[in-house]
Amino acid sequence: MSASPSSSASSSITGAAARAPSDVWTGAGQRVFMQDVGTRDGLQSETTFVPTADKIALVDALSQAGLAKVEVTAFVSPKAIPVLADASEVMAGITRQPGVIYTVLVPNVRGAERAIEARADELNLVMSASESHNLSNLRMTREQSFAGLAEVAAMAHQAGIAVNVSLSCSFGCPMEGDVPFETVLGWCGHFLEDLGARGVTLCDTTGMAYPTQVVALVRAYRERWPEAQLTLHFHNTRGMGLVNVIAAIDAGADRFDASLGGIGGCPYAPGATGNVCTEEIVHALQCMGCDTGVDLERLIAAAKRLPPLIGHPVPSQIVSAGRRLDLHPRPRDFDAIRERALARDA
Repeated sequence: MSASPSSSASSSITGAAARAPSDVWTGAGQRVFMQDVGTRDGLQSETTFVPTADKIALVDALSQAGLAKVEVTAFVSPKAIPVLADASEVMAGITRQPGVIYTVLVPNVRGAERAIEARADELNLVMSASESHNLSNLRMTREQSFAGLAEVAAMAHQAGIAVNVSLSCSFGCPMEGDVPFETVLGWCGHFLEDLGARGVTLCDTTGMAYPTQVVALVRAYRERWPEAQLTLHFHNTRGMGLVNVIAAIDAGADRFDASLGGIGGCPYAPGATGNVCTEEIVHALQCMGCDTGVDLERLIAAAKRLPPLIGHPVPSQIVSAGRRLDLHPRPRDFDAIRERALARDA
């Protein structure tokens, strides 16, 4: 496999042309696990502090809607991200539903200690595939970040808590451009084989991913680690979020991060929309026959809580326009219109 994303994607297109159409286009009851990051990745991008009780209510609503995993919060410095300063209180207040994984983002050992004390089910660790982004975002080289992750992973394993690693800029860096596939897969190998991570999240941090690239990278990951969990984390920066999700399912992925209401963003993609929208992805997949395990009506109700909490509308088209079969009443003079139309044929 070539180290160049573009050449890897091109080679996969040739192979795909000879294959039969995938069942993804009919759904065929395929199980897809939806994981919401709105109360962490989404709220982290907001300037308004959402009251602790409302954060708890949002997490509980997501749990009751049937999300497979909820990224509840982040155990970071309150000075760095004041809108998530109540992480411990939120974790203490949520009502945990059987079968739902409650994960938290952890940047360092101190954060891990707090997350373990808060009884998180999983620690989500983060670094970037791009050296420029890692330095700009985390103020460390990738090697320095990995050393820190190793220390946190050891703590988690000792406490019996699972570890997931999110690899930012897996589909491109806003400062360097394309990131070679072998660089991305090399770090995945370190996470899975050296740190003992349960899974890896390939993050499209600034919305640079495109479908053929997604297919090629997902297939390459699945070929090397067929049993390891793989999550895709797309942003809708350039309007390709949903099609990238479909492409990833076609290539063998079954876990996706998404954000309630489509809230979120990234400082390296000015003016961009946020993460792919949870209710939009669930709506599309359910229309196609996929089994998401999600109660869409409950999910939409949760998304409708967001605008008054954050002080502005959310990007969600489902909140705005409704589901495809949310029908509208006929015009009040519909019967008269019909009578006039029939009279023309008399």
